[in-house]
Amino acid sequence: MSKQHIQALRAHLNKAILGQSELVDSLLIALLADGHIIVEGPPGLAKTRAVKALADGIEGDFHRVQFTPDLLPADLTGTDIFRPQTSEFVFESGPLFHNIILADEINRAPAKVQSALLEAMAEHQVTVGKKTYALPKLFLVMATQNPLEQEGTYPLPEAQLDRFIMHLELDYPDAKTEREILQLNQNEVMGNFAKGIQKLPAEQIFALRQEVLNVTMAPHLEQYLIDLVMATRHPGQFSQQLADWISFGVSPRATLALARTSRARAWLDGRDFVTPDDIVSCCYPVFRHRLLLSYEAEADGISANKVIDHIISQVALAA
Repeated sequence: MSKQHIQALRAHLNKAILGQSELVDSLLIALLADGHIIVEGPPGLAKTRAVKALADGIEGDFHRVQFTPDLLPADLTGTDIFRPQTSEFVFESGPLFHNIILADEINRAPAKVQSALLEAMAEHQVTVGKKTYALPKLFLVMATQNPLEQEGTYPLPEAQLDRFIMHLELDYPDAKTEREILQLNQNEVMGNFAKGIQKLPAEQIFALRQEVLNVTMAPHLEQYLIDLVMATRHPGQFSQQLADWISFGVSPRATLALARTSRARAWLDGRDFVTPDDIVSCCYPVFRHRLLLSYEAEADGISANKVIDHIISQVALAA
């Protein structure tokens, strides 16, 4: 029944979030791979709506945090509150003690706040003073960034971006989808859109994660995956153009992320084995935010997506 539940959730999300099937699948892949996701795109592309719809289909708590320059770490983690009645300090938990977190415009907050979120993502815990508090076992962060405005922002360092299992880039829908969005909005206003869905228990999600880990990846596909990673670290061995474009390659965490997301994508599509297409499709969101491009590449307007295109064209799949 768990597979039926996740497919029903997938169908429900695609009905509620039109024109963003990649976002829907990536959210489910992050959930199945026990990772966090960062989404970049202009305002109004249903980023918040998507994660709220996901939370509606899961037995868990959802909380949205709007990141601003005046946000403090305690606004995320919580803080010790003095109780005059007992003359003791009592810990009041913050919004991070929920299952699904939307970190809206994460680059609007300063480094101290970002580091508090980093510990939560990496260790599933927060530290307040001298005490450490465990977060819920089911814990997923979806962070968003607005690429249109850079003034007053604090770019996330590469080490923190590496904590996100995937990085998505969203764009505007086409005219046909735009018309469907108009109709969907009209139906919602009129109360004609069914929002109810059977919630997926946390225990089933943990069981599904074990199923994903058991998805088979053939040895030659494991080698292909490793070759893709090596092409980012030793680009000169594959192409002089890659060597000119890449300053630093991806980390071992990217290798693990690519393997887990490829397995999750295969499982989501109803297969118990990974195909080359699974690895290639997951390569973009896994590598995109981990590649550090050279100054020459940035000056020439070379994007991470174009670099990944070239990597895939240069790395051969062994028989």
